[in-house]
Amino acid sequence: MTDVAKFRPERRGRRLRRTEPIRRMFSETRLHPDMFVAPVFAVEGNGRSEEVDGMPGVSRYSVDRLPSYFERLVGAGVRSVLLFGVPGSKDERGTGAYAPDGIVPRAISSIRRSFPELVVMADVCLCEYTSHGHCGVLSGEQVDNDETLPLLSRAAVEYARAGADVVAPSAMMDGQVHAIRRALDEAGLDDTVVMGYSAKHASAFYGPFRNAAGSAPSFGDRRGYQMQPGNRREALREVEEDVKEGADIVMVKPALAYLDVISEARRRFGVPLAAYNVSGEYSMLKAAALNGWLDEKSAALEVLTAIRRAGADLIITYFAEQAAGWVKEGR
Repeated sequence: MTDVAKFRPERRGRRLRRTEPIRRMFSETRLHPDMFVAPVFAVEGNGRSEEVDGMPGVSRYSVDRLPSYFERLVGAGVRSVLLFGVPGSKDERGTGAYAPDGIVPRAISSIRRSFPELVVMADVCLCEYTSHGHCGVLSGEQVDNDETLPLLSRAAVEYARAGADVVAPSAMMDGQVHAIRRALDEAGLDDTVVMGYSAKHASAFYGPFRNAAGSAPSFGDRRGYQMQPGNRREALREVEEDVKEGADIVMVKPALAYLDVISEARRRFGVPLAAYNVSGEYSMLKAAALNGWLDEKSAALEVLTAIRRAGADLIITYFAEQAAGWVKEGR
């Protein structure tokens, strides 16, 4: 007979995992609905609610349909949204991005009237509005960084005037945070928060978003201004630069494939840190769940917990509505 006593462990870690209440008591990383930000696509027209191809459960809404969607978000416990505009027309300079009566200012005004308690964030870029699909104005076939900065600044000011709490420049133009911060302050909008897409990588995981926003470039790609996926040191330099330029919040995008960058940014910088759990990360999990290969709730919460554990204060995710409900159920 085996002498079990001599194999008995001196320490039993399983004691703190024995029941669900005990496991919750000693959970080191917790999710809360307040940390989820829901991306929202606003489109021109009326009565429109259309599911995005490749993103099950995600739809684009005309402004008149936004209130019913926001009622669902608020009911689930989501308190923050990140707004993207899908215009009815485009041109070479993306003028719809900074038009006072553009889709985003109108959507913001609608949200502010009906949901004053929501934190409204507005993405600032030109890619949805340019006929060529790049994130700035062109000089030949190259994006002109310095010509683009005043246009991004104009867009940010218009969104802030409409009522956005946060403007979020995502174009990856050098100096964009500084230019926008200065423009906001000069317009008397110094309380508006700037969230920089500080380390935004040229990722393969953006495909479904480009379907939703109609923002795929008509030629070339965005590797000339978005970051190389393999460059962690460069990513941290970009975060540091945004902090110096006055960003109130910095971001790493995508999230799941860049957990090491999130972790290192959290260690180095004291400002609030957002991570964008992007469309491709969402869609591949959704596809696996729909095929019965994964349990959606468990897998999604595990991914979001990993992003939080890496150091993110805010998680921008298409799972926001579902995840907020799941987290509330688990309390």
